[in-house]
Amino acid sequence: MGKLIVIDGLDGSGKNTQATLLYRRLLTQGKKAHLVSFPQYDSPACEPVKMYLSGAFGSDPDAVNPYAASAFFAVDRYASFTLNWKQNYEAGEFIIANRYTTANAIHQLTKLAPEEHEAFLSWLYDFEFHRLGLPAPDRTILLKLPVEMSLSLIETRGNEKDIHENRHHLEKAYRAAETCARAWHWTVVDCLDETGGLDSIAHISEKIDRAIEDLI
Repeated sequence: MGKLIVIDGLDGSGKNTQATLLYRRLLTQGKKAHLVSFPQYDSPACEPVKMYLSGAFGSDPDAVNPYAASAFFAVDRYASFTLNWKQNYEAGEFIIANRYTTANAIHQLTKLAPEEHEAFLSWLYDFEFHRLGLPAPDRTILLKLPVEMSLSLIETRGNEKDIHENRHHLEKAYRAAETCARAWHWTVVDCLDETGGLDSIAHISEKIDRAIEDLI
């Protein structure tokens, strides 16, 4: 089997940028690698996800319970794995994922009381990695970014916002990400430099390289 490396974090943290750069570095090193990004918006399997994020089921994320919402995203991942990269993974390639089951863990945990966290994360792990048969990550990199900076970067990006991209949800997601990182043993990479400002893309890439060097 290959190695699945996941990069996740709050919106605006540079997940796509860092996943793409890591993928290109691996190719440069002569490694066989495949890049995936979730959700797969162009896939028919992603329609429930798009409906959810656009507010079709309610403009408040809490309008959809975490188990139902998780199923939407999991189906998208199942279709992507089965149709697009299962053979790559089974052939021993590196799979670099911009978001994964990890995003379900972060964003859906926000809807639950602390005493429900352990049960939900246990259910999610079993559902996706055992029941659906998706591969579990060999390493998850959590890009740690303060909420204020995440909001600022979202505004700079200028895209239409989904129902997760607001201060109230992001503040809860930041705390949920810390909980998930502890529970699932993620590697946390700080996106700030020594002065408290946003670190450079290159330096964050170096931090990621150090965090996965034992897998390469």
